[in-house]
Amino acid sequence: MIKPIVKDEFFLSIKSEVCTKKDIPIAKDLMDTLSFHKKSCVGLAANMIGYSKRMIIVDAGFIPVVMINPKLLKKEDPYQTMEECLSLVGSRKTTRYRKITVQYFDTQFKKHIQVFSDMSAQIIQHEMDHLEGIII
Repeated sequence: MIKPIVKDEFFLSIKSEVCTKKDIPIAKDLMDTLSFHKKSCVGLAANMIGYSKRMIIVDAGFIPVVMINPKLLKKEDPYQTMEECLSLVGSRKTTRYRKITVQYFDTQFKKHIQVFSDMSAQIIQHEMDHLEGIII
């Protein structure tokens, strides 16, 4: 189901809770909402659509990838950049890393460890910040 984008900075500043298998249906709402906003959005965190859960979706390639309980294991090569967010007005300066290693679970709760670089790494870092209650 397409969900409205949350713009309440208090809600967005709350650290998200760990997902369980009961939370898997949130992935469908993330997919539907990302698809609806595809012209202006390349990723979403669950709290952006009203769920304070540790789940994100990233569209940095052929198919959007849902990441459940993602953890940043390694980060390399910091740089400064400007970012925008559907939940916020305007763009803001932030530090990102060109190469990251992330552990996450897919919608079947299969564990993955994957290396991402450049734009996909930046998108993932932005969405993972949402899970920590970090607002750029």
